[in-house]
Amino acid sequence: MRGSHIFQPNRALGYVSNHIPPNVRYIDQRRENIVITCVGRSFHVYGCNSFRLIRAGRIHPENITALAADGFLTYVAVGNQIYGWRSSVDLRKVYRGHEKPVHLLLPFAKHLISVDESSLLKIWVVSTQALYLEIPFANNSFQISALVHPASYKNKILLGSAQGGLQLWNLKTSKLVHKFKCNFQSKVLQLEQAPAIDVIAVGLHNGRIILLNLKYEKVVMEVHQDWGPVTGISFRTDGTSIMATGSSNGQVVFWDLEEKAIVSTLVAHDDSVTGVHFLPNEPLLVTSSPDNSLKMWIFDLSDGGARLLRIREGHAAPPTCIRFHGAAGRHILSSAEDSSLRIFNTVTETLNASMGKASYNRKASKKQKKKSDDPFRMPQINYFTSETTRDKEWDSIAALHQGLVQVTTWSFDKRRMGELHLVPAAFQNKSENKDFSVIATCLCLSHCGNFVTIGYSSGHVERFNIQSGIHRASYGSPTAHREYVRGLASDNLNQFVVSGAADGLLKFWHFKQAHKTSVKIPVDTVDVGEPITLLRSHRESAMVCAALDDFTVLLVDLDTRAVVRRFQGHRGTITDACFSPDSRWLVTAGQDCTVKIWDIPSSYLIDHFRVTNMCTSLTMSPTGDFLATAHVDYRGVNLWANKSLFSHVTLRGLNPEAEAPLLDLPTTICEEQQDGIASQQERSEMDVDELEDAFEEINLDYNSPPQLSSELITMSDLAASRWQNLLNLDIIKKRNRPRQAPQKPESAPFFLPTVAGLDFGFDLNASNQSSTNGTGVPPRGQGRIIRTTETIDNLTPFGKLLHDAIVTEAYGKAIAYLMNLGPTMVDLEIRSLTPLYGGSGSFPVMTTFMRMIISMFEERKEFELAQSYLSVFLKQHGRAIVQNRELSKLLPELEKAQSSGWSLLEDKLLYGLGVVSNLRNYSA
Repeated sequence: MRGSHIFQPNRALGYVSNHIPPNVRYIDQRRENIVITCVGRSFHVYGCNSFRLIRAGRIHPENITALAADGFLTYVAVGNQIYGWRSSVDLRKVYRGHEKPVHLLLPFAKHLISVDESSLLKIWVVSTQALYLEIPFANNSFQISALVHPASYKNKILLGSAQGGLQLWNLKTSKLVHKFKCNFQSKVLQLEQAPAIDVIAVGLHNGRIILLNLKYEKVVMEVHQDWGPVTGISFRTDGTSIMATGSSNGQVVFWDLEEKAIVSTLVAHDDSVTGVHFLPNEPLLVTSSPDNSLKMWIFDLSDGGARLLRIREGHAAPPTCIRFHGAAGRHILSSAEDSSLRIFNTVTETLNASMGKASYNRKASKKQKKKSDDPFRMPQINYFTSETTRDKEWDSIAALHQGLVQVTTWSFDKRRMGELHLVPAAFQNKSENKDFSVIATCLCLSHCGNFVTIGYSSGHVERFNIQSGIHRASYGSPTAHREYVRGLASDNLNQFVVSGAADGLLKFWHFKQAHKTSVKIPVDTVDVGEPITLLRSHRESAMVCAALDDFTVLLVDLDTRAVVRRFQGHRGTITDACFSPDSRWLVTAGQDCTVKIWDIPSSYLIDHFRVTNMCTSLTMSPTGDFLATAHVDYRGVNLWANKSLFSHVTLRGLNPEAEAPLLDLPTTICEEQQDGIASQQERSEMDVDELEDAFEEINLDYNSPPQLSSELITMSDLAASRWQNLLNLDIIKKRNRPRQAPQKPESAPFFLPTVAGLDFGFDLNASNQSSTNGTGVPPRGQGRIIRTTETIDNLTPFGKLLHDAIVTEAYGKAIAYLMNLGPTMVDLEIRSLTPLYGGSGSFPVMTTFMRMIISMFEERKEFELAQSYLSVFLKQHGRAIVQNRELSKLLPELEKAQSSGWSLLEDKLLYGLGVVSNLRNYSA
């Protein structure tokens, strides 16, 4: 088994950029600049006009280590190989020869320069993929860390080292042109060509930026930034002498080259700035960062400063909880370890939105320039729940945070955090301390969207009004449970609340139990025997899923309050579970890195698959088309398509203890497009596929026999339209009759002879042969009177074939002739079999037709054709059959042959239905 029966990887959401510096270049055909960013094993191409994702690259065997591009190809370094892509999906070139991972790339006219971690510099001929030159360097003396081609320096490149030195090389002669005497005593991180000729900007690890004149080896300008290493350098080319430098703390510094001073600073990212690029001749700056964001800044403020123009971003840390929001299944709510809550759209990324980061004081957090150092930042959101009923009126999302007793509310409609921090009165005194002894552990929103019920580690279960934040009810006396409350659920009509805790008890409470009521006991209690890990509910079907600490999953019916299903098969703690929209499937994920799909009616495991990284959260679309998952160490949200909605999927029970197949996580592009580069495992699968294709080619000449066995009913291979409409021809003709009456053809001369048969025509040859003088008048002695002694034969072609079969009893030619006719001609041929009412047939021919049908039934071939032909025959000639004794004698034999075929077919169908029904209803 190669993969999942039900789900296949579709795509990933929320990936924008990582630590690899992006590449910016201009495309003449599009008339815009594009930005190429790295997202792990693939790369994205964004258009600067709208900042939309234009294309996504293919999937590489390993993570990308370097990016570069020229006017024709995009070069991607993956390990010790370099791939050249055209239009991001067409692999044109592959450069092999490095023994160490490549970390620097530079397109150089018709050549490509690459440098690996051993400081081996190779020059490739782009067109032929041949190695042009190879220059080795020693890491202990000159470890290459940066390179650039100085403008107007023909065939020359400038190399920077980790030791702080610079060297100028002529690649055509493979000689060292100049070794610069100045040693900066710090690692050279950036080399950038300045607008002035002969001037190169050098960015160092210690924060110094030096503008060096290569021709005279003279320092033109030297500045220093106090925010860490220089991670990027770029110059404005729209007539303003401004240089921008990026730092490792997320700030971008703008320097006035004429005044040699700082113009302004910009807190661009929460992490290091890996890319700083001014667009050519435009006041636009593009920055990227490992915080998974790409931003465009425009310089249009009154003081010359920059403001944010466009942004593409995702989570800066792996998601912790994801849920579909809304009945359309287009929005996914996602919380992550960076304390943020985001909205991902499954249709277009332009509708993605950020709801901000959780904060104790939102107003104070807005004043913080450096968001990553915000002292008011709340811990990460571990779990949240949402409802759409009151989206437009008040907060519709409630979230609990790691280690906090407070529960925050969020507004999906306003795309921001709410003002409420829900804390029971019993814990409000302790809420001033950061080290809480009681924390909120689980919660659920009522279906009406008015109330949120919260469970705590102390065993308390409290209910709040989410609009006002007022405490409404407490469950239990003094607490609902004696142990850690791990799950809550409520029904669709707000009648009951179900709580599950580490004591292994499921308790059912009246939802409207007031906090002033003296009687605070549960309506019912179910002991499941093991500590409960989590609870998930499906309100429409009144079912609750309870995962236990022994890796077992239980289904509890809210109406009967009984355990109705028990699923066992996981080998690790259950991390999350969800129901399909029709409540037929239960999808669970565990710490054993597996995702299992259980069929609830049959209690069978019908599908499972394994991933490399543990699934932390999953949710299924309300429309059932997607399964979304979040995984450890992955910042994106992965979508898996439900194959059962688009094709026929045969499901069967699987062994829960069997090994699940390993699947790769989805990427930004679809799985069917990931055939550009294959890993070793994928290549082995491709070999198997090629072998199977070869076998299929070998067996292409095999033709199935007309009938596999005489004991089986064999259907016809004719199109259904050739026989299904036979009984409805009158209705079809009436519906398709012409609007205008047919015009009468011109009358022919009376003396022209006609051809006998159904098709009206003139026999001109006979006329010419009979005439002697060309006038059409027969010679003397010959007349046009028909001799009564000659036999008159008015049978149709089909009637003639039946007439010949009266003696031979071979009906093959007649059946083949009838099968080649269309529905109208079949009806005409059968109608013409009778000698009555102006027909051209005879009773012996009708008898032969009935015997032909009997033979078709007995041979059990062309079963549905025989039924159709018999129906037309009985419909047209029923009265003639009753009146003729010979035809009436054949009716019992015809009925016996027809009923035997139907009995055989009915027995086979009923047997198959019985077996399927038994297997479906069987419960292990």
